Order: sequence, then C-alpha cells, then structure tokens
Amino acid sequence: MSDGNGTTTPDLSGVKHHDVDALGTRIHVAEVGEGPMVLFVHGFPESWYSWRHQLPAVAAAGYRAVAIDVRGYGRSFAPAAVDDYRMVRHVADNVGVVRALGTESAVIVGHDWGAPIAWSSALWRPDIFTAMALVSVPYNARGDFKPSAAFRLMGGDEEFYIEYFQEPGRAEAEMEVDLPHWLLGMYYAASGDGVRARMASNDPSGGRFTVALGGKLSDNFIWPEPGTWPYWMSEADFDFYASEFTRTGMSGGLNRYRNVDRDWEDLAAFDSAPITQPSLFVGGEFDGPTVWGAGAIAKFGETLPNLHKSVILDGIGHWVQQEAADELNAELLDFLAAL
Repeated sequence: MSDGNGTTTPDLSGVKHHDVDALGTRIHVAEVGEGPMVLFVHGFPESWYSWRHQLPAVAAAGYRAVAIDVRGYGRSFAPAAVDDYRMVRHVADNVGVVRALGTESAVIVGHDWGAPIAWSSALWRPDIFTAMALVSVPYNARGDFKPSAAFRLMGGDEEFYIEYFQEPGRAEAEMEVDLPHWLLGMYYAASGDGVRARMASNDPSGGRFTVALGGKLSDNFIWPEPGTWPYWMSEADFDFYASEFTRTGMSGGLNRYRNVDRDWEDLAAFDSAPITQPSLFVGGEFDGPTVWGAGAIAKFGETLPNLHKSVILDGIGHWVQQEAADELNAELLDFLAAL
C-alpha cells in the first residue's frame, strides 16, 4: 500500500502482537510466520516497527520472524534505574524471549544499538544465538580503553553525542520540549537524504553528531522541506514513532548509552574475543556508525572468522532496514539460506 508519497507500507495484517515473560521482564513481541526463529533487535530511537519491511519478507521465506520492543521502549518494561539497562540485562531479555516462545535457538539480527545487543547475545550464549547479522554498527571487540575515553577523543572541542547523553535528564530536556520535531530532525539528519541535503547546502555545521558548549544536539540537525517526507518513511510511519515516544518519553532509550562503561567492565572476560558463529554485516555508505567503524570492518577477518559477507550499500544512511529495505531483505535471505 502506498501513501501517495512514494513510500510503500508492507502488509502487517498477519503480525501477532503479545507480551512475553522474558525471565521476569515484560517484553513486547511482534511476530509472524513459522519455522526457525529470526530475532530482530532495534536501536535508538526506534521500535519493533523499524523491522516492518523485514518481518513479512523473512516469514514468507519460511522463518518465524520476531521483532521486540527493547526494554525501555514501546510496550516493554521500562525500569527506572539506569543500571537496569546494562548489556547483561538485554542479553537476558533476548534469552528469555527465545525461551518464552518455545524454541531453543535463533538467528539474531541487530541494528544500531541492537547490533551490540545482538553480538553480546552471540558472545555470551552461542548455544542459543547460532548466527548473527549486524546492521549499521560493525562488531568491535572489547579493547583496552573505556568507551567514555574513546568518545571524549571523538568529540574534540565539542561533546560527542554519546557523551551528551550521559547525564540523566539533560538530553531528555532538549528532546521532550517538542518530541515529534526532534525525532523528525534526528531521523532525517542521520539518513542518506539528510547527508545529501547537507552536502548540497555546503553547510559544514549541519549534520554533526557533536554538541557545542552550551548547545543542543539538534542545533546540527537538518529537516526535510515542510510538507514532504523521505521516500522511506511515510507520515503514518512517523506518527507511529512519535506516538510511542510521546507516551514513553526518551529515558528508557537513553539509559542504554549510560551503561557503556559498565558494559566494558562486564565484558572483561571477552576482551578481544572473536565471534565464531556465521555472521553478516550490512552498512550504509552515509551511515555514521559504519563510517566511524571502518577500522572494525577492516578487522573482520580476525573478529568474525565465519563472516558470510560484509556489504556497504551505496547512498544509504543510518536507517538501513527502512532506507534500503529490499536490498537488506535480499542480503538477509541469502545469509539465512546459507546457514
């Protein structure tokens, strides 16, 4: 179905929604299809809905396609304590979802923050997560430096956005003044559309994901022309996201960023560890985490010894599974068929 703006909405009528008890945590699940499980994990600021193009395609190929609202998002449990969002909790949620749905194993697919959640799940429970696909963020094995120190270097004279997100309440105060407006700027600025618009404007200040002293992250955003929508997101799609975050607020999603150093400590036993399960990586040419992760991609021969393929999609920005739905679906189905 097209909304008249060139955006096609997939048929989601067969998607079943329910909540499961994931080892004591309420996790909202959207699922369709029968067969081996493929578990999709979204990033920030997103939802199970970010996988709307993948769910029916993967189900049609003979799989049970399952997308979750990560804890802190949508209809899933949103604990108040910041350290309840450390990585070990997310891995437990994924294990709990697989068990609650009555299966023994799953292929796990993660985008943005969902990628580290996916690779941590594969590291810690290879018996359950037997293969892994990462979208946008390449696997980067734990190293010698605390993440906070690395992000300080990346910020230079300004604050890298992950630094800016660290203090509880600070980023929320910016975002929640006009949450739909902020979300639209975030989605557009990080997309391939936004990168191309920034390059066309010759505005060097636009699109940076750093924050000047006393400034806001959105100072660097670029928005689509009034009354227009990106080819990959309809007004109805955006309204879904805006409604979800207006209801929940942003703290649940932001609290994931506030555990980066705790995660580094928790992952000490996996320092420099490769992931040996079959794996796939798909990034975008204009996707910040893919560009920043060039060094990690170059090390895939060591860190992902059973890599099926590493793909960079031309002209695509951060929202790969929405901007390049058909291309990602083709890569996922090729990967799944090879397992």
